[in-house]
Amino acid sequence: MYTPSYHLMIDRTEIFAFMKQYNFGVIVTTKDNEITATHLPFVVSEEGNSIVLYAHCAKANKQWKEMKENKVLVIFNEPHAYVSPSLYEHNVNVPTWNYAAVHAYGNVELIEDREGIIEILERSFNFFEPAYVDQWKTLPDDYRNGLLNGVVAFKINVTDLQGKKKLSQNRSENERQNIIESFSKSASHNEREIAKLMESLDI
Repeated sequence: MYTPSYHLMIDRTEIFAFMKQYNFGVIVTTKDNEITATHLPFVVSEEGNSIVLYAHCAKANKQWKEMKENKVLVIFNEPHAYVSPSLYEHNVNVPTWNYAAVHAYGNVELIEDREGIIEILERSFNFFEPAYVDQWKTLPDDYRNGLLNGVVAFKINVTDLQGKKKLSQNRSENERQNIIESFSKSASHNEREIAKLMESLDI
């Protein structure tokens, strides 16, 4: 990911928190010069000094076969917002886009035993809706078996993290404050979130 030094997100704790908050990611694989991408929710886990991503996809989605053969990229991004040059101090300017993103590279381990698949599904349930776990355990066996047979569960051991915050760091203090003030009052959730990120910068 192209990242000028002043846009780098280097704090591991911040990167980990960002991935957990914006955990609906895109997993990207390549094979024979073809690129495949799937949108999936990920459970982001810190295990010792490592970050591990847990997810599952439909078995009918053949991308899982590419995952086990090559390194994968998972993209976490949000929020993002258009920045109008009307918020700058001078007319000789152009629009831009502010955003934050994390790219996680790693190796996939397919989980193929029944208990392992259940464990990954229950990780997901516990993360997104803990109250659902009790309902899941009461589902008829034939329904559960059909579901388990129709998914591929996997974990990604992250080997490289790249974080970027493009938040007008190269603009003047007055211009940054103009953007923050405008976005903070916006009806757009993304713009309000960008304003919060900009306010958190240590410049």
